[in-house]
Parts: sequence; structure tokens; C-alpha cells
Amino acid sequence: MHRSHPTPVLRHAVILCHPDPHSFNHAIADAYCGAVAANGQETILRDLYAMRFDPVLKAQERPTIENFTVSADVQAELDVLRGCQAFVLIYPIWFGTPPAMLKGYVERVLGSGVNPRDVQARLPTSFLAGQRLVSFTTSAASQPWLSEQGQWQALRYVFDHYLSHAFGMQRDEHVHFASVVPGMEQRWADQHLYQVEQQARATCAAILAERYHPRDEQAVPFRPLA
Repeated sequence: MHRSHPTPVLRHAVILCHPDPHSFNHAIADAYCGAVAANGQETILRDLYAMRFDPVLKAQERPTIENFTVSADVQAELDVLRGCQAFVLIYPIWFGTPPAMLKGYVERVLGSGVNPRDVQARLPTSFLAGQRLVSFTTSAASQPWLSEQGQWQALRYVFDHYLSHAFGMQRDEHVHFASVVPGMEQRWADQHLYQVEQQARATCAAILAERYHPRDEQAVPFRPLA
């Protein structure tokens, strides 16, 4: 009798980077993971501060050197992340950029073995190729202030768009919550978390549709900021 193989579960890697376990960023991660579970998919939460992740790139980890090697902690992360269809970054904007620990995670883990020549040639060499990138960020500053300082546009260019281009990811989306400060009114917190859940549901629907209607495998071109 023919036995059908079970369909692999669709998975989201949720990469959280905030030192305070009671932060709104943690609430975002909880809301996203809960909404994904409610849609029958799985999340893998990587709480970088709780993991005490080492963000410092080692000399032997540079892909351009002859004796390139993957450190044990990086290999363990790669083993956990492989097979995920969506990669979700959750972090605060500090001084116009992501926290150093998240940048280190990109350098050591997400970019492990990715050669700059391949990035320039737009070759999808990473396990991230063709997958979706979703970012949730918070700031104490208002959205107009971030835009006036050029921080918002710069972050979208040098982080979101660049990562999706460098790793051949098919799409990057960014949801930002401004004016997140101690004492924020509950109604605003609830509204923000509802938006997180909506984004989670949309991402679940998108990667489910892609399973049954796969795209042609090809490098994804860089998209300028609209």
C-alpha cells in the first residue's frame, strides 16, 4: 500500500534582539509566534540576549580567506535555521541602526560563507535565497523625526534592502512602531500588537501559497526605495 509522506511544516525563524525580557520587542515576538501557531505553522525563536550569542566575527570565519571555517556555535545556528521559509527580525533602533548583537548575527550566521563576489554577482548562494524577510522595529523617537534625520530611509537601504539583495531573498517587509516609551498607553500597545498579528497571518498565507505555486529559482534584483 502506498504511503504518502507528511508535508513538511512551514517554519518562521524569529530572531529577537533586545536585552530586556519585559520589553515591547518581546511582546512583539510573543504576538507573532502566537499568530503563526494559530495558523498551523511553526516558529523557531532565537532570543539573542537570552542565548548570550557572541556577535564578534572570528578571523577564520571570513569567507574570503583560504582556510575558512565555520565555528561550532555558528554551525549549530545554521542547523536550526535551515528549512525556514520566513525570517523575522525584531529589534529596537539604536542610534539609527540595529543593535550590535543583531549585526553580529548577520555577519556570523546569516552571512556565513557568503562571498562578496557572489553578492555583487547577485548569486543566491545562501540558504536564505528565495525566502521572505520581515522586520519589526521600535523606536522612542517619532516616525517624522526618524524621517527628518534620514534614519528611516538609511535603515531601509543599508539593512532591509541590502540583506534581501545580498542573500537573494525574494521580498523584504518592515513594520515600525514609533514613540514606544515607558508608560505607552495600553490602547496603542494593543493596536501595535494587532498589527503584528495581521502581518504574521499575511506572511503565513504568502509562504503557504508559495508552497503550492513555487516561483522560478533565480536571484532577486535589488529594489530601490519607493
